[in-house]
Amino acid sequence: MALADSVPGVSGGTIAFILGFYDDFIDSLNALMSKSPFKDKKKAISFLGKLGIGWISGLILSVMFLTTFFESSIYSISSLFVGFVLLSIPLIINEERAVIIGKYRNLIFTLIGIAVVVLLTYFNPSTSGSGISLAVGTLSPGLVVYVFFAAMVAISAMVLPGISGSTILLIFGLYTGVIGSIRQVITFNFEYLPILIIFGFGILTGITTTIKLIRYLLKTHRSQAIYTILGLMIGSFYAIFMGPTTLEIPHPAMTLGTFNFVFFLIGVALIFGLEKIKVFFKNK
Repeated sequence: MALADSVPGVSGGTIAFILGFYDDFIDSLNALMSKSPFKDKKKAISFLGKLGIGWISGLILSVMFLTTFFESSIYSISSLFVGFVLLSIPLIINEERAVIIGKYRNLIFTLIGIAVVVLLTYFNPSTSGSGISLAVGTLSPGLVVYVFFAAMVAISAMVLPGISGSTILLIFGLYTGVIGSIRQVITFNFEYLPILIIFGFGILTGITTTIKLIRYLLKTHRSQAIYTILGLMIGSFYAIFMGPTTLEIPHPAMTLGTFNFVFFLIGVALIFGLEKIKVFFKNK
C-alpha cells in the first residue's frame, strides 16, 4: 500500500481493495475515530498496527530511492502507473459486479469522477511549467494554506480505491516537493520539518472529515460509490500522462512516443500478481 501511495497512479486503497481487506481498513479507521466499543477499538488497533508497520517500512524504502529515479525516468514510471490502473479497473469491476451489473444509470457517477480528475489536472496552475518549490525560504502564508488543503484532498484519495493521493499531489504540483522533504527529514535535515508538520495536520484533518463519509457512502450507496471510483481511475490516465508537466523541473506531457511499453507490462504483471496472492490466501 505504501509503495502505491508514494507513487502517482494506483492508490493504497486500490491495493487494499484488490487484496480483499479494504472494508476492514475503513471500518478500523472509523472505529478509532468514533465512540465504538472497546473491543472494536482493540481490534482496529491490532489491524492498523500490523498494517502501519508495513506501510511505514514501504514508505521509507520508497522515498529513499524514489525522488531521483522519478525525475530521471518519469516516462518509464508513468507507463508503469498506466499498467497499474488499466488492470486494476477490470479487477474492481469483477470484485464489485453485484453492485454494478444492472445499475447502469449510475454511469453518470463515472462521468463525474472522470470530470473531477480531468478538470483538476487541466486547471492546475503548476502545469504552466513553473513547478512549486517547498524550500524553506520559499514558504509563505498562501503556500502553507495550499499545502494544508492539498494534504486534506490527497489523504482522502489515498484511502479511496481509485486515484492515488500522490496523483493528487502531482495535480497540485507538490509531489516532488513533499517526497523530497520527507527524504530530507529521514536523512536528518530538519529544515523541511515545518512543512511536513503542516502537511501532517492536513492529513489528520482530511482523515477525520472524510473517513465517516466514505464509510457511509460505501455502506448505503455502494453502487454509486463504485461507479465514481471507476471514474476517478479512468480520469487518472489523463493525470498520469500530464504528470511530467507538474514536476519541479517540468517535462513535456507523456505521449505515445515517450510511452514505455515494457514498464507498462511490468505494471500489469505486478497488479496481476497481487490478485493471485489474494486468491492464494483466500483458498488456504
